[in-house]
Amino acid sequence: MLKTKFRPFTPVIIIFIIVNSLLVAGRTSFESRGFDQGMLIYANLLLFAATFFSYLLSLRGLKSTNPHAFVRAIMGSMMLKMVLCLAAVLAYILMNRDNINKASLFGAMGLYLVYTFVEVSVLMKQAKQKENVKEGSAD
Repeated sequence: MLKTKFRPFTPVIIIFIIVNSLLVAGRTSFESRGFDQGMLIYANLLLFAATFFSYLLSLRGLKSTNPHAFVRAIMGSMMLKMVLCLAAVLAYILMNRDNINKASLFGAMGLYLVYTFVEVSVLMKQAKQKENVKEGSAD
């Protein structure tokens, strides 16, 4: 059951592994371009964890028979993820007032967009599969 529940989440796990591998392997390359490798690794970890919990909330809404519950779950999970990321950015800015790395902040925002896009596409596939199962059982 656990295997089938998280199987659709595999693309997000692959992105996490690839991004971390690139950040660790290309440390000198990223730092020569002005990126803060440590900050990007923490951002990637935070975004992966936020995406995972957002996915779990959305999955719970998808299982509901009420279509409005799914929409509320999606909106709530996206808002939770956004607020968590904004809090992390605010904490980073407050801790590094004199030494803010804008390139890394924009890189983290790009990672946010990638994770959000992949999460939404995974959930849309699952919603479509749920619709197909409903239509198939109605015949």
